[in-house]
Amino acid sequence: MTTNSVNKPFPYTELQRRLAGTRFGGTVHFLETTDSTNTVALELAEGGAPEGDLVIADRQKQGRGRLPGRNWQSPAGRNLYVSAILRPMTNPSKAATLTLTAGVAVAEALEAWCPGRVSIKWPNDVNIGGKKVSGILTEMRTRGDSVDFVVVGIGVNIFMKFDEFDEQFRHRATSLLEETTHTLDRVDVAAAVLRSLDRWYETYSREGFAPVRSRWLDRAGTVNERVTVDDRGSSKKGIVRGIDEEGALLLEDEAGSVVRILSGDVLVQ
Repeated sequence: MTTNSVNKPFPYTELQRRLAGTRFGGTVHFLETTDSTNTVALELAEGGAPEGDLVIADRQKQGRGRLPGRNWQSPAGRNLYVSAILRPMTNPSKAATLTLTAGVAVAEALEAWCPGRVSIKWPNDVNIGGKKVSGILTEMRTRGDSVDFVVVGIGVNIFMKFDEFDEQFRHRATSLLEETTHTLDRVDVAAAVLRSLDRWYETYSREGFAPVRSRWLDRAGTVNERVTVDDRGSSKKGIVRGIDEEGALLLEDEAGSVVRILSGDVLVQ
């Protein structure tokens, strides 16, 4: 297998060229090292940066996961760490659906390397063969009753090897390197992910969440599966029945009632 961009500088000017004609084809803020691309993007957005600005880092010192205490391993030259600034015309109560929209976009992009093996796990994981290859962290700021901006942070494991993952996660995590025999290049992955995000965000903006929800359900790896949802020390067991129009997980509990789950970590039983 050829891995021709591992540990080489990220060619962000080439990425700009490949994103020409999309909302992400303008400004790319590239950082060799940063604490978190989301943190930088939040600061830029609060300062007035327009929709479509990107922050990409070669390495993150404090890559953040969705849940408290969860970090995203972010060694230099190995993976994709990117945050995009969006300014959607939507109600804050609907903004959580952007996480699911990004999940659909990433899953479709990664199909190029792992056809038929990519699935989505609510709310923000993209898996290959049931193992996590990508995570999404969205953070919103509001102004009055409207959304000011949303930062969509995407991490994709590209060149991580099995023994490089933290021991507690290595049996649940994977990378494109571990899952494909295709030639890999970080700029190829970045361009595919961001072009897909551009397409799906455009669909979301024009048609709402309904078409995204339909595609999400097609790719969901846990619908009709029995799961446990852990949320800050409490847990619920049941069967996943889908997601609603606001992106909440629909869980049929042990009494046969369908309840809405707004946050938590889904574990297949």
